[in-house]
Amino acid sequence: MFKIDWKPNKSSPVPLHKQITDFIKEKISNGEWTIGYKLPPQRALAKVLGVNRSTIVTAYDELIAEGLIEGKSGSGTRVVNNTWNLLATPPPPDWNSYVNFGSHKPNLPTIQEINQAEFTPNIIRLGTGELSPNLIPSLSMKEIFHQLSNREISYGYEEPKGLLPLREQIADYLKTIGIPAFPSSILIVSGALQALQLISVGLLHKGSTVLTEKPSYLHSLNVFQSAGMRLMGIPLDKEGIQANLIQQYKKQQKAALLYTIPSFHNPTGTLMTVERRKLLLDTCQQEQLPLIEDDVYRELWFDENPPKPIKALDKHGLVLYLGSLSKSLSPGLRIGWIVGPEPVVEHLADIKMQTDYGSSSISQWAAVEWFSSGLYNKHLNEVRKQLKTRRDFTLETLNSYFSDIAVWEKPSGGFYIWLRLLPSLSMRKLFEIALTEGILLNPGNVYDHQAEQYLRISYSFAPLPQIEDGLKRLSKIVKTIAK
Repeated sequence: MFKIDWKPNKSSPVPLHKQITDFIKEKISNGEWTIGYKLPPQRALAKVLGVNRSTIVTAYDELIAEGLIEGKSGSGTRVVNNTWNLLATPPPPDWNSYVNFGSHKPNLPTIQEINQAEFTPNIIRLGTGELSPNLIPSLSMKEIFHQLSNREISYGYEEPKGLLPLREQIADYLKTIGIPAFPSSILIVSGALQALQLISVGLLHKGSTVLTEKPSYLHSLNVFQSAGMRLMGIPLDKEGIQANLIQQYKKQQKAALLYTIPSFHNPTGTLMTVERRKLLLDTCQQEQLPLIEDDVYRELWFDENPPKPIKALDKHGLVLYLGSLSKSLSPGLRIGWIVGPEPVVEHLADIKMQTDYGSSSISQWAAVEWFSSGLYNKHLNEVRKQLKTRRDFTLETLNSYFSDIAVWEKPSGGFYIWLRLLPSLSMRKLFEIALTEGILLNPGNVYDHQAEQYLRISYSFAPLPQIEDGLKRLSKIVKTIAK
């Protein structure tokens, strides 16, 4: 999957193939497409630019004749020259080798395709894990920023752990869910993903093993792998991660850390029971295995509060607790937090200062207003109602179109339904066909390479008519492939 923000002008007197060759020459001469860059396949480029393949063939042939690109069977077409007097100038750096040998691994190819396809106009996003624009309280957000404009606030850098008034508000909020924490034990981060990045580079040795649920959101990221870590999954059941297996896995894998999403797990929607939370914490204490509790979905319950966080049971500073406003309020604020032992929080704060010199001060002040004004609690009450309606609608739609071809559990909160398809089929083929039909899926194998028959269905993002239309058409595609 690739993206080109340009199309030839079909009403221009300049032939289409000439417009395309000029465009590619400009990309090459500007240094945007460097030596070694792989050009899109002819059919794919023709589709993106809305021209016949023969037009692309003519354009590529001209560029090959000029010595700018070269096509080889099996390896595609690449840029081999970026100037007309290459012999008279020193060769440019091979940026391709820098890209390939950088320490940070690229996203999985399917994740890259999903990230790009999400911005395709009118595409039905059946797997997107964020609030619908209709659920983000834009009017209240405008009101809060208007209030900030009339107040004396700082617009400079904040202290390493983050804005003190915000940490005080979060400390008050944490008490309501059973976590006693002083502001000095809280670090403000730009979302839970940055928290994981700081932990991976600040607390773990290269080559360490991180235990996770199987499947897990973490398997769709390369944040730990890029820091030289390995991920090892422990199976889930209906009560959560199978804590009785932790001792065995820790010993076999010499694990350094365990990562869990106990409340409305991503991607399965599982809610870990009180008993399992206690067993998990007791086991990790016995094994001296630090625990990351990612609780970003906690407030998105429908009928009753989830059990208290594992951190609320932690009397030994074993748990690093992650929270965020990205799932419950707005991903655009980029506000999250880490709660843990002060020495750990101070160390991670120091690393954060080295990477971005602190999260946005304006976003932090806005978050203070959300908490202190009571608007956040008011918003949560409304968003829970809306998400529950969306969940019920999606379950009804699944019953209408998938009852004979899939099985699933009813989630009690969060964003996701973990759908297991009954016919055995190629998930890659399903993903590609659905994408050509304007339906974007999140296949299960990006969360666990063995979850080949699963889809993460999200009811949080797409409008309800799109969810119904997308699932109706998807069921037909599944049945066609399975024939």
